[in-house]
Amino acid sequence: MKKQRGFALVMSADFIVRAAYQMGKTPLLPIYAATLGAGDAFLGLIVSVSTITGMLIKPLTGFLSDQQGRKLWLLVGTLFFACVPFTYIFVDSPNQLFFIRILHGLATAIYGPVTLAYVADLSSQNQGERIGWFSIARNTGYVVGPILAGFMLLYMEPVAIFTAIGLISSLAFIPILFLPNTIVKKDYKQRLSIKHTFVAIQATMANRMIWITGGLATSGLIGIYATKTFLPIHALSLGINPAIVGIFFGVQESVHLILSPAGGKLGDAIGHLVITCIGITTISFSLILLASSGNSINLMIPALLIGVGQALFIPSNLAMASKGIDQRNVGLSLGFVGSFKNTGKVIGPLLAGFLIHLLDFTAAFQLIGLIMILTSMIMVLTQHTGLGISRARRIG
Repeated sequence: MKKQRGFALVMSADFIVRAAYQMGKTPLLPIYAATLGAGDAFLGLIVSVSTITGMLIKPLTGFLSDQQGRKLWLLVGTLFFACVPFTYIFVDSPNQLFFIRILHGLATAIYGPVTLAYVADLSSQNQGERIGWFSIARNTGYVVGPILAGFMLLYMEPVAIFTAIGLISSLAFIPILFLPNTIVKKDYKQRLSIKHTFVAIQATMANRMIWITGGLATSGLIGIYATKTFLPIHALSLGINPAIVGIFFGVQESVHLILSPAGGKLGDAIGHLVITCIGITTISFSLILLASSGNSINLMIPALLIGVGQALFIPSNLAMASKGIDQRNVGLSLGFVGSFKNTGKVIGPLLAGFLIHLLDFTAAFQLIGLIMILTSMIMVLTQHTGLGISRARRIG
């Protein structure tokens, strides 16, 4: 009963802060940055800098939660989610927005590995299934946030929306304060020391599964986050209503949400690496199709396909990670996997911004799609090196 209550509370808190955070990211943030005068390249940097924060900090926060407890660090993360949005009222230049996004990134850098580690702590059995259901709850926030922000932009200024985001995020303190502490086994409880830190990091970095999972996650998220960053600006240039852009991301995440259990089951049956690569390839073709979409109706087809690709790619990739994690360093291991994921989130907007600056939106997204397809093909063809399809069945 205590485990079920803890699971429900951490899911509730994560849904609240994720929905609020996504309100401030897509489609609000690119539009807000553009109104402040940010160019394409710097706009990509503004969107991605919070992810860079997570890429650097996630292993540290995961490790500290291994030593000091999950609840403490979830309270710290909630504090960042609740307080930072109120600082956007003081922003009047792209440079200031850049630094505020660094602070905001600390919130997700804490919540990412610590919430997943909390869920993993609840039981050593059926961890993949439990984390899968937790991901569904998290993805619901990704559906609600963009749709709500898209409609709010019709009636409110961006700064006012950020203030609302802070108020909504504050509600997460309620489930976190009632969250039961997870029990750390005495065999696993280690003294927080430099020596133990280096031993834990060395063992984690030597884990092949982290590198396989992380590399695939990086590849898959490049296209998704390039789309999140530059589709709103491209749509506005075509005269498409901001609400339609919000619906695009809402449809994408809804499909992802609904089909994720089926995608995970397919990975269990066929092989997690195979389904991960199929999902990445589906996203790649969706980007190529998106590049030629010139109206709001045509936008919905790539939205559906990207959602399908995510439903195939993300659960199988996560299942691969959950199989090979050292239970003594759950937070640290998931933090490293999260850093790889953030690498893809960073590369996507930066690469898209650079290519759009050199070429245009259509050519840039077609090229990114082709790069992702090539990456997936290479991963499948590496089966003879021990990382391929035959090994994927043993991994999954």
